[in-house]
Amino acid sequence: MTLAIETTDLSKRYGKKVVVNSVSFKVKPGEVYALVGPNGAGKTTVIRLVTGLAFPSSGKVSLLGLDPHEKPMVRRKLGAVVEAPAAFYPYLTGQENLQLHAKLAGDVSQERIQDVLEMMGLSEAKATKTGVYSLGMRQRLGVAAAMLTKPEVLILDEPASGMDPLSLHLVHTVLQEAAQEGAAVLLSTHHLDEVVAYCSSVGIMEEGRLIDEVDIAARRERYRAKVSDALKAQQILRGQDFIKQVGTRGDNVIFTLSHPYALSNVVGVLTTQGINVLGLGPDVFNLRAYYQDRLSTSKQDSSRQESAVA
Repeated sequence: MTLAIETTDLSKRYGKKVVVNSVSFKVKPGEVYALVGPNGAGKTTVIRLVTGLAFPSSGKVSLLGLDPHEKPMVRRKLGAVVEAPAAFYPYLTGQENLQLHAKLAGDVSQERIQDVLEMMGLSEAKATKTGVYSLGMRQRLGVAAAMLTKPEVLILDEPASGMDPLSLHLVHTVLQEAAQEGAAVLLSTHHLDEVVAYCSSVGIMEEGRLIDEVDIAARRERYRAKVSDALKAQQILRGQDFIKQVGTRGDNVIFTLSHPYALSNVVGVLTTQGINVLGLGPDVFNLRAYYQDRLSTSKQDSSRQESAVA
């Protein structure tokens, strides 16, 4: 399978300032990759480099196997919102702005325009001039414009910034559905609790570097059982053919299954061996806590390196 997005040692300098430093990651069709990090971490610059709006100082970018700088036609398969909110003509209505986008993109039906307006909850505001749209409405119109051509690659910079909770949920639902239909989705975001529910991977950026990647899809497959003896439960489950991985965390045994239907087997096996099961459910990953801990550790590492140089 051809990778939809791939960056290799991607770097960008403005004068002597390095804003992106050797960033490498991959996104397959059907995956959602979220870039997270504090303001100024370099997320928007990475988005601009990947979409072809900025040229890298070094390293490579590939969209669907092609360099968007050398083969700009590949961008016809790309839908993007960069440095949101997207810019629209304020004296045109939402529908008229999308019609203009559709004309520039080519081969977009009027039916598709109505579809994306409805998808983004803008049907009732389609005849309203965008000059009076709220920030959240303009954000949603930007996502609608990016979705017009049913792109194979969807790239969005803070697509849900400034939105109310309902609009936020709507945007993330649309992105999740786009991935389920086979699009590769790359976004930058501060909404950690929302993206962890559906994204495939998270890349944590700080000071232009990708300091960590988290396989969220794999973590969503984990379960947690609170038991009377975690170490003994771990030993018991390790010998079962329906268990792929198993470990412990405090008085919990953490495991992944070879098949989700095998969850009912866990309680039976443990209780038969004298282990009391006090609770059982998904092992929900706390991305916010992990993110904060990772940034703190990175800053401590940087401080120690600076002290060693001094």
